[in-house]
Amino acid sequence: MNHESTDASQMRSRLAALTIGAIGVVYGDIGTSPLYALKECFSDHYGLSPGRTEVFGILSLIFWSLTLIICVKYLALIMRFDNKGEGGIMALMELVSPSGKVAKMSLMFAMGIFGAALLYGDGIITPAISVLSAVEGLTVSAPALQSSVLPITIAILFGLFVIQKRGTGSVGRVFGPFMVFWFSLMGFLGIVSTIQNPEVLAAVNPMYAVDYFVAHGWKGFLVLGSVFLVVTGGETVYADMGHFGKSPIRRGWFALVYPCLLMNYFGQGALLLREGTIEATVNNPFFHMVPSWGVIPLVICATFATIIASQAVISGAFSLTWQALQLGYFPRLKVLHTSREERGQIYIPFMNWALFAATVFLVLEFGSSSRLAAAYGIAVTTTMVITSYFAYFAMRRLFKWTLTTSLSITLVFLVIDVSFFGANIVKFFDGGWFPLAMAAVTFLIMVTWNRGRALLGDAIRKRNLSLGDIISHQIDTYSIVEGTALYMSGYSGSAPPALVSNVKYNKCRHETIILLTVQIETAAHVPHERRFSVESLPKNFYQVILHYGFMDQLNLMDDLTYLPEFDIPVDITDATFVLGHETLSVRDGHGMARWRKHIFRFLHRNSRTPVNYFNIPAKRVLEVGSHIEI
Repeated sequence: MNHESTDASQMRSRLAALTIGAIGVVYGDIGTSPLYALKECFSDHYGLSPGRTEVFGILSLIFWSLTLIICVKYLALIMRFDNKGEGGIMALMELVSPSGKVAKMSLMFAMGIFGAALLYGDGIITPAISVLSAVEGLTVSAPALQSSVLPITIAILFGLFVIQKRGTGSVGRVFGPFMVFWFSLMGFLGIVSTIQNPEVLAAVNPMYAVDYFVAHGWKGFLVLGSVFLVVTGGETVYADMGHFGKSPIRRGWFALVYPCLLMNYFGQGALLLREGTIEATVNNPFFHMVPSWGVIPLVICATFATIIASQAVISGAFSLTWQALQLGYFPRLKVLHTSREERGQIYIPFMNWALFAATVFLVLEFGSSSRLAAAYGIAVTTTMVITSYFAYFAMRRLFKWTLTTSLSITLVFLVIDVSFFGANIVKFFDGGWFPLAMAAVTFLIMVTWNRGRALLGDAIRKRNLSLGDIISHQIDTYSIVEGTALYMSGYSGSAPPALVSNVKYNKCRHETIILLTVQIETAAHVPHERRFSVESLPKNFYQVILHYGFMDQLNLMDDLTYLPEFDIPVDITDATFVLGHETLSVRDGHGMARWRKHIFRFLHRNSRTPVNYFNIPAKRVLEVGSHIEI
């Protein structure tokens, strides 16, 4: 009995720890939206004055947006579609992709990859707008500091990106407790303000939103572009599902995050009812909920909260890049694993500083959180539309729900998503073009790299002898070198160019030859018992394929130590790795446009070598060059 009680206590403690961690990471982004969301609804862009109809209408829209999108769509429905415990748009894409239907599969993969590319825009805008809006709070108590806002913002961003190489493990332990404090603080401020005007709570009635639209028509519809800011970051509840699990994420939302966000928004609305004629209050209602002596402490807390929110988004960009690398949609980049225990904690230097450069560009280009808000929303709404589309197929194929049920639910979500998308797309020329342009460039790189690798594989197979020819083509007459050679190739079943060149020009072969291919599956994880595919070929040749999931950490050298268990006579500590080094040239536009082939050639030349990418000891590597036309 005591043993069962101890186990139950440990489970509760673990669940509590995971819930606090989820509050710090999953809800960091959405937890900074109160800094700028409501004030943008009453910005000069829409020409709305904070009257009773407007305040009640917008509060009603905020309440139902959080309820329908986060509570119902993501937490109640989308989180049920887990890919072996993992979430995110790429995991969902793999889950619903039909087998054997090439056209639909191509469309789904294109939509999934484009949706993933759009998330990089979020990874840039979130740090910029969050930190900038927090620092702007300084001007509430000290207007003279206006000229210092941009330098302080850039300095904070620089420090944020510098510490990425240290990993999130040590810093992450304080993320959760602080964000619990932050949400509690926001909720308390909202309650204090709401008590003074409790009638704002009536805004939960959706009729106030209807009255608002009737009063303002098309102009009232456009404000949805700013209302949407309250749910930006909400998509991470699905993307981070694999890190924390469903229960902690749901508990954190309903127990703390959701009520505190609502109370803060209603508190800001109550403040606008009281002080809506004061321009300074309308321009920054969040920081006006505290007395003048509390502004600086609130700015400090808000800045730390925005750093946490930015950290979560940046870590998400690293994870997304890792998935794309594994699935063959990105060139090989330097990846550092910053934790021995947590495989998901990684640092990608190139991506880190690319995000920093783009973030600083946004801060300098737009100059204020209000102007930057115009660029925010298009990328996220597009991703949400794609997620709703995928959810339909998940309901039909995984849950076997009826056509009527699946279509009805999907249409409800699409109406909401498309409404927000329509309100945001009008911001295109005000800055919304930037995340879309970035997503388009990223998408082009991803599909070009993937297609280029396929063309390169075809070219290698066409120019080389088949593996059977290599084995049977008078190979017994060649000189035998003692030891084992592992020929690495990205294309199993064909003879690697390095092997062809070696037997053709050097007239020799190693005593044991292992043809090694690392194959990344579309599944999130591959268990160790399914890691190896081994085929014994004549004359001491062995075909070995190592299977990894797109979320798995590559432990190539460790996994190769298991080869003797498959009756392969090899001492991996004494084997020679023979790698091919292909120099590419563009022959024509067959298979892919010439200009895309030139992009692929550039990416191929600058991608990391397999030696560095797989952490192979350089002293045991022999590189054999070859020239290939694509």
